[in-house]
Amino acid sequence: MLLTARQAQAARARPKAYGVPDGGGLTLWITPDDHRYWHFRYRMGGKQPRISLGTYPAVSLQRARERAAECRALVANGIDPRKKRRDEKHRDALVQINTFKAAAEYWYKHKAETGRAAATLAKIRTYLDKDILPELGDKPLQHITHADCARLQERIEKRDAHNVAKKTRGWLKQIFSQAIARGLCENNPASELRAIAAAGPAVKHHPHLLEPELPEFLKALDRSTSRLTARVAAWMTLWTASRPGMVRHAEWVEIDFDKALWTVPAVKMKMRKAHVVPLPTQLLAALRELHQLTGRGQYLFPGIGTKHPILSENTINLVFSKIGYKGRLVGHGTRHTASTLLREHGWTKDHVEAQLSHVEEGVAGDYNQALYLPHRTAMMQWYANYLDALKVGITPAQIPKFEKQVNRRLRS
Repeated sequence: MLLTARQAQAARARPKAYGVPDGGGLTLWITPDDHRYWHFRYRMGGKQPRISLGTYPAVSLQRARERAAECRALVANGIDPRKKRRDEKHRDALVQINTFKAAAEYWYKHKAETGRAAATLAKIRTYLDKDILPELGDKPLQHITHADCARLQERIEKRDAHNVAKKTRGWLKQIFSQAIARGLCENNPASELRAIAAAGPAVKHHPHLLEPELPEFLKALDRSTSRLTARVAAWMTLWTASRPGMVRHAEWVEIDFDKALWTVPAVKMKMRKAHVVPLPTQLLAALRELHQLTGRGQYLFPGIGTKHPILSENTINLVFSKIGYKGRLVGHGTRHTASTLLREHGWTKDHVEAQLSHVEEGVAGDYNQALYLPHRTAMMQWYANYLDALKVGITPAQIPKFEKQVNRRLRS
């Protein structure tokens, strides 16, 4: 006879454990201390193992019968209920161990080991700790949804940090892609965040000068009373169209006076490719003068005191501010000025982009960098000469004819 709910409730503990059968392999097992368990016994592989289906009365008689029926269905399909439960527990345990934080830290460590710049790693670390991990860190990877990632993006966008939101999207995609490759999850919930990203403000270019504004600026820069290291750093940024950070971190071992080249090692470059910068004669003269002052040290532009090994990031901008160009030109804006002027005067786009270190990735980029060096050398010497002409008031029409011919030959 089938067990009734009243019988299950009325059954009493005995000195020895015993079972009250319900039929079909389901039994209410009662211990001497009156603990009650639902057991289901089944036959598989010549054995008769049993599996616990919960405690009574937390699991009612009706629910125990439902669980027993589920087990019978598994057995009928050749699946061992106990093994299935063990596998599920193991899988759940792995899910709990494989948190987003663990995957993110693994990804960050990989970034560091593959030679990312210290500044880039510091930026990633900041936003991992500030935004990403507080939101997702404790969640198992497999439990994170598109909605979770969308909420994180929206929270960052609400403080108008659209550039941070964009970088976060990319980092999330990379973290989940790496986790998928490692077999830790199956889907990338950050894959479509761009489709719902809020529109950021219009891109604002760094303050820069156009050609008509250059003569007065160049005269003012020539009269600058800033200290020598700051002045030369400003001119070097202008004459080479280099990033101010590259200039500030320049070391004397990177300068080849004989070949008139500055070779920036890959570890310092944004794209992790060594960058060769031709040095016009005007800059070589300035660097020789600077070498008398700082040549015994590591850096071209050392800072003041032991706490500052190089010039501060605002020094070049301060040089421009002191001569009356605050808000009109910054160090990074000199790259825009150079790009515009060179393109307006017919220099090849590929040569200009290579000078700005906007090179192709892979073998093609390496090849083009070497291929364009003679062209860039001619181009940047022309640029320095042209700035000199503007400074002293020579108009393009007044530049000597032979110089135009020389420049034309160099560009071809």
